[in-house]
Amino acid sequence: MVRVFLAGASGAIGRPLTAQLVSAGHEVTGMTRFEEKAIRIRAAGADAVLCDAFDRGALEAALSAARPDAVLHELTALPRRYDPRKPELEETNRLRREGTRNLIAAARAAGARRFVAQSVSFMYEPAGGTVKDEETPLMTPPPGAFGDGVRAIADHEAQVTGAEGLEGLVLRYGWFYGPGTYFGEGGSQESNVRRRRFPVVGQGNGVFSFIHVDDAAGATVAAVERGGSVIYNVVDDEPAELREWLPVYAEAIGAKPPRRVPDWLAGLLAGRSTVAMMGGMRGASNAKAKRELGWRPRWASWRQGFREAPR
Repeated sequence: MVRVFLAGASGAIGRPLTAQLVSAGHEVTGMTRFEEKAIRIRAAGADAVLCDAFDRGALEAALSAARPDAVLHELTALPRRYDPRKPELEETNRLRREGTRNLIAAARAAGARRFVAQSVSFMYEPAGGTVKDEETPLMTPPPGAFGDGVRAIADHEAQVTGAEGLEGLVLRYGWFYGPGTYFGEGGSQESNVRRRRFPVVGQGNGVFSFIHVDDAAGATVAAVERGGSVIYNVVDDEPAELREWLPVYAEAIGAKPPRRVPDWLAGLLAGRSTVAMMGGMRGASNAKAKRELGWRPRWASWRQGFREAPR
């Protein structure tokens, strides 16, 4: 049994992660800012604490009371509806910089030994091969909001892996699908696909790596006890080009096939930086996570997951 403090226990990954940690026999304290979400955390079998990651004093008091062996950082503040022209990343970037700094300080003060943090696997440098391992550098930050997001991720990961006195692990999750995600039922990307507002852009050769939130949670449970102070890609087994996976996803949710639009038109509609990122996106390899965490995704491919996994 491990005492776990889960920051972000009410989010898309936090909910299945809480359930899986409790099922594995761990003692869990879930953090949220809202009482109604705290009620759901307690209903899942965990303790709950109301706290804001930017209130360092309250955060240190909460972790001191919980006395965790491991602290899990799953905090984001992404908008309910994703708009590529206005991605609204400012609060999430602040959580990755300031929130991470506060959480690491509180974890160290509370005597935690392990710190596991969420990151993303789709920010690799768009050069060379189409599937990247963890040694590949992150992309050079582009202009605008996406560039600041890349810088925030780099800062966040460096804080975690370099945290003195803690075993710091970074889990670079793939594109989430499943309940509570953009690709889940009622999510903004699902809505866009249903309305044929998510086209295959240009040649559609940007490579995506997906992961169902239940599988992401399973890898995180494994990281509570295994793995070194390193970075792991947490993705399924089949990176795929946009032109390959998007029609399958549309069919799985009962939508019409996606339209195809040229790069220039997509640039007018979604912004040139978004189109450039989608076209240059690289997939990720999960070989290291399988080998060192002893983890396997239940939904080994999005082909199966889109059709059969909980939405």
